[in-house]
Amino acid sequence: MASDKRIEDLQILLTKRAQAKLGGGEKRIKAQHDKGKLLARERIYLLLDPGTFEEMDEFVTHRSHDFGLEKQIILGDGVVTGSGRIDGRLVFVFSQDFTVFGGSLSEAHAEKICKVMDMAEKLGAPVIGLNDSGGARIQEGVVSLGGYADIFLRNTLMSGVIPQISAIMGPCAGGAVYSPAITDFIFMIKKKSHMFVTGPSVVKTVTHEEVTFEDLGGAVTHSTKSGVTHFACDDEKQCLQYIRKLVTYIPQNWKEKTPVKHNMDDPERAEEELNTIIPADNTRPYDMKKIIRLVVDMEEIQVGEYEIEIEKDAKKKAKKNGKDGDKGKDNGKEPTMESSFFETQELFAPNIITGFARLDGISVGVIANQPSKMAGVLDIDASVKGARFVRFCDAFNIPLVVFEDVPGFMPGTFQEWRGIIKQGAKLLYAFAEATVPKLTVITRKAYGGAYDVMNSKHIRADYNVAWPGAEIAVMGPNGAAEIIFKKEIDSAKDPKKALADKVEEFKKKFANPYAAAARGYIDDVIEPSETRAKLIRALWMLQTKEQSNPKKRHGNIPL
Repeated sequence: MASDKRIEDLQILLTKRAQAKLGGGEKRIKAQHDKGKLLARERIYLLLDPGTFEEMDEFVTHRSHDFGLEKQIILGDGVVTGSGRIDGRLVFVFSQDFTVFGGSLSEAHAEKICKVMDMAEKLGAPVIGLNDSGGARIQEGVVSLGGYADIFLRNTLMSGVIPQISAIMGPCAGGAVYSPAITDFIFMIKKKSHMFVTGPSVVKTVTHEEVTFEDLGGAVTHSTKSGVTHFACDDEKQCLQYIRKLVTYIPQNWKEKTPVKHNMDDPERAEEELNTIIPADNTRPYDMKKIIRLVVDMEEIQVGEYEIEIEKDAKKKAKKNGKDGDKGKDNGKEPTMESSFFETQELFAPNIITGFARLDGISVGVIANQPSKMAGVLDIDASVKGARFVRFCDAFNIPLVVFEDVPGFMPGTFQEWRGIIKQGAKLLYAFAEATVPKLTVITRKAYGGAYDVMNSKHIRADYNVAWPGAEIAVMGPNGAAEIIFKKEIDSAKDPKKALADKVEEFKKKFANPYAAAARGYIDDVIEPSETRAKLIRALWMLQTKEQSNPKKRHGNIPL
């Protein structure tokens, strides 16, 4: 009899697990697939190393008895939570299940998310949220709203403690948008995910504007106009692969040092192309991304896609491979060499570049002016984009490497009336506050206040170098000559020739890096081809850097 009871108990467990995995049922699962969307668990299996997902709270149900909800009890209550590994490293994850009440957030649903976030903080591991929800569960009223607030509080308190990553896999509207907004990185999927505080119907009622879901809050809108999202992905698989890639560049928590990955690229590799990459005419643009890619590590990268498989099959596959995480490699494909540079917010404020890379295996945050976009000028969007990225890197011990070619801040009423003074100060504040290793390479122009802001020696940068053609001055030669020599030019018989002569005089004095080098404002003038080797040596030198800011509750960044 005891034996039969044990079998019966086991059968009950297996039946309940099967029920939980069915979510909202076969009909809703089919509807989700028909929309070209994956299920909550399918997303998790694609995200994590095969066989490593350990689910928590699979049998949790809601506790509501209003509006007939007591007749609709579904195991898991619309969100799948647990832990697993990415590239062999621990992460926590929650994935909302749209097949269950449209992924709406209930009290129990929120408690599951809060529990996994608390575990992530306790164990010092990143938390990844896969959002696909219709919003608050209306039938639960204020209890549901309270659940959102519980999540917001944890997002805020864990900011700078553990990395927080959000992927918007479907709708995300109303109060739900504020949790992703507080997290460090947001991923969206083109034509599939939407974020907005109020939807198109409310917008039409209040402002009389007619706008589509996609134009109001789609991935393209938020990656180009608002800057809300960091990555606009083509589909869910690409989104999940990008999250996996991002995680390899960042520490598990604020106490860890930046990751160092074994690398075969020669740290002394010289790139002769860099010696001629800057145009002879200093008004001509060039692509700073090409410089970045020539300097940072080249890596053997082999991109393989995990199959969508149930947990049992994933564990079998992992066991067959002899380890839990095979890191997504497909042994049938030849590895290819690619730059380690991984850009963030590529489509927003393209006049400044942000992203991660590796130098001799050391993960670094790269921030650079882009001369091919608006001449690399700093405007409001670029300043805010750069400041946010710098602060993330500083929070998680990731060294900063700056490539500078900046003509100054953007002039004009549009910028001034919208607060370029305050917005530009955010980037200055972020660099000045940062205590991680900070390195700067001035490739060409470093003019005006922007020279100070872009990680100059004066705001505690550790290693500053310039290429031989660098120009470090208050402003460009033409503008400077017109101001300094105004009387002489105006009184000259040939003002045009006089101006040209004075411009050349100014260039000889300031259109080179040696005046700054003479004062120690830069540490060296280097051959462009040796930039990689110089940066790597400096990075290793700075591995033991210790620096702190004055004791205080917190600073008051100009928000």
